[in-house]
Amino acid sequence: MNFLTKLKEQAKKDLQTIVLPESLEERNLEAACEVLKDGIAKIVLIGKREEIIAAAGNPEVEKAIIIDPATYEGTAKMIETLVELRKKKGMTAESAKELLLTNPLYFGCMLVKMELADGMVSGAIHSTGDVLRPALQILKTAPGVKLASAAFVMEVPNCEFGENGILVFADTALNQNPSAEEMAHIAITSAKTFEAFVQKKAVVAMLSHSTYGSAKHADVDKVVEATRIAKELAPELALDGELQLDAAIVEAIGKKKAPTSKVAGQANVLVFPDLDSGNIGYKLVQRFAKANAYGPIIQGLAKPVNDLSRGCYAEDIVGTVALTALQAQMAKNA
Repeated sequence: MNFLTKLKEQAKKDLQTIVLPESLEERNLEAACEVLKDGIAKIVLIGKREEIIAAAGNPEVEKAIIIDPATYEGTAKMIETLVELRKKKGMTAESAKELLLTNPLYFGCMLVKMELADGMVSGAIHSTGDVLRPALQILKTAPGVKLASAAFVMEVPNCEFGENGILVFADTALNQNPSAEEMAHIAITSAKTFEAFVQKKAVVAMLSHSTYGSAKHADVDKVVEATRIAKELAPELALDGELQLDAAIVEAIGKKKAPTSKVAGQANVLVFPDLDSGNIGYKLVQRFAKANAYGPIIQGLAKPVNDLSRGCYAEDIVGTVALTALQAQMAKNA
């Protein structure tokens, strides 16, 4: 059973309600029908019922909860709540109404905020900024979390590294050049992501072009400081740095370059020093190793909202729905 199949099976054990706000988009409708048919989650679609059913061309879509913001009886309460959330930013009842009636991503986030849904998946036809803006404005970050970040779960075939070829890479999509403190928080939330999805103990490597002082540079100093902060914030974590990639995942090299480290050679969570290296790194592994890359998983939000690539396939959306459902399960059980 591969990683994605395991995710789907776990999602089925406690059905969550996930919003797909891009509800007339072909891939979203195909994914919605597959999720509903397989019993992976309950699905909310936003728009006029007759238009959605006609666009889907599949009777399975009628199992979805279809909500038209223009006629929904809870829209007035949503407007009131959104004004309260954003009044310091100048939100009025008129602007809140217009936003909720015309932007399904804001309407979807309000469904999640008001606990009418458990999570949201979007981005097939919207940019990452468009997806995250309402999530950060309405849902905000979880208590104790400094910032949202993005990770990929990488499933590498025929691979001995990580947890039988499964690793988490972060940050791969959001934070361009995180400070030492921000990198430390990314490491902690990434460890939680690994443990939630893989159900094994996280072993976190703070990556650099240097191992234990083999190079001198301000970029290395940042990773050293991030390691110190992360250990202070989460002393229970198996976490170490600064480590080069080979020292982090190859046991023989880890023993040679960092013989006193309990992480070197054993890492299954790789925290990159900046967005360039993280994004390039996961794509290299995805393409050269023919790895499955599940994500980007948005970490650190109070409730789960996940982004899609605009080049995604329907099956990618199904997988992201399953991931989001597991995040929702985890949040409820925390």
